[in-house]
Amino acid sequence: MRRGRPTFDRLRYRRQDGAVFLYAFDLLGLNGQDLRREPIESRKRELGKLLRWSAQIGLQLNEHIAEPGDVVFRHPCKLGFEGIVSKRLGSRYTSGRTHNWLKMKNPAAPAVKREAEEDWGRGRWR
Repeated sequence: MRRGRPTFDRLRYRRQDGAVFLYAFDLLGLNGQDLRREPIESRKRELGKLLRWSAQIGLQLNEHIAEPGDVVFRHPCKLGFEGIVSKRLGSRYTSGRTHNWLKMKNPAAPAVKREAEEDWGRGRWR
């Protein structure tokens, strides 16, 4: 069995519902309206309205943090999270990598360590 599988099984079969949260960070559409051209602040504001009462069902808004990047990055690293995605204020949604969105990975996070251990080129585990 691959490492990490018990965690995903607990999520999939809802064995940890009280301890598992999905953090939503962007909203691309609402009620048939395409929001991708709206600035990130507007999309997050609408998402916040939708998620206002959702914490009871394990869904939370990933709030904007207005601090220097190194300060923001240290906190999730201390918690063992995989990393952060920083989005430039005023940016529209664009799929794929862009200069407006930066992904910074925590090298000590279990998921990042597993990624480094995997042999992605041949599709096998080391």
